[in-house]
Amino acid sequence: MFTWPVRVYYEDTDLGGVVYYANYLRFLERARTEWLRSLGCDQTELLEQRGLLFMITGVEIRYRKPARFNDRLCVTAELARRRRVSMRFSQTIYRDDSQQERLVEASVDAACVEAASLSPRPIPEQLLAAMERDR
Repeated sequence: MFTWPVRVYYEDTDLGGVVYYANYLRFLERARTEWLRSLGCDQTELLEQRGLLFMITGVEIRYRKPARFNDRLCVTAELARRRRVSMRFSQTIYRDDSQQERLVEASVDAACVEAASLSPRPIPEQLLAAMERDR
């Protein structure tokens, strides 16, 4: 399981000083992006060299407890399912590194698509091999 630390900034919060609900999606995105980067996948290169990008096709999210300004969070990204053109991630956001206090649980679906047409395309073989090594 890949983990990525996040600090809650003032800009992430609402009037009540808690993280605005939509900003959790940004934290989840950062963890997935860093997971791909850890596998050697630079999404800018993927777009420029192959004309491919990943598009989110679905999200299920459950908010359990709020995060607040200045909290240290730990965001996980785990590949729950991989198909030829799509992936499903299981993700969790915890307060601090202890992973004791679960704040958010999410399931995120992403598809590999051709940038010009947004048509589904197979995930590149090199990336598939890196995903298998990471399991």
